[in-house]
Amino acid sequence: MHFSSSANSIFATMSRQLNIKSGGDKGGFSGHSAVGLRKAAGSCGPGAHVPIHVPTWEHHQVTVNKSLLAPLNVEVDPEIQKVRAQEWEEIKALNKFASLIDKVRFLEQQNQVLETKWELLQQLDPNNCKNSLEAILEGCTSNLRKQLETLSGDRVRLDLELKGTRDLVED
Repeated sequence: MHFSSSANSIFATMSRQLNIKSGGDKGGFSGHSAVGLRKAAGSCGPGAHVPIHVPTWEHHQVTVNKSLLAPLNVEVDPEIQKVRAQEWEEIKALNKFASLIDKVRFLEQQNQVLETKWELLQQLDPNNCKNSLEAILEGCTSNLRKQLETLSGDRVRLDLELKGTRDLVED
């Protein structure tokens, strides 16, 4: 089959439009572009002229700035590295200092609590403490004596019960 130059031009224009609609150089047709062709072809009879609008592509000359193609010098200045290292060491020292301040504050609070307790203890009357301590000890002693009497009574009762059980076993 031989195409005329105008037919070749139309065919080239159509394939360029289809290539654009189908997504560039990916190949194949998208559903949208295939449906569009079917509608255009179906509305005309065989041999009918199908008008296709193809945008014109203008080629502009591209200029390249050669200085932008040169590799970038991204070296870090050694002075900046030294300054950053010094700043890091200063931050570490300041953090240690802040930690020390927190410890001092905690110890000051502990000291204040202990001073308050000491003042309260000094305000107590030693004679009054002695009397209250003696009362506490007498109460404990009295309680222990009562427990001893109860246990002694239980022992006498259990001894009698044991003797009775032995007598029954011997008979």
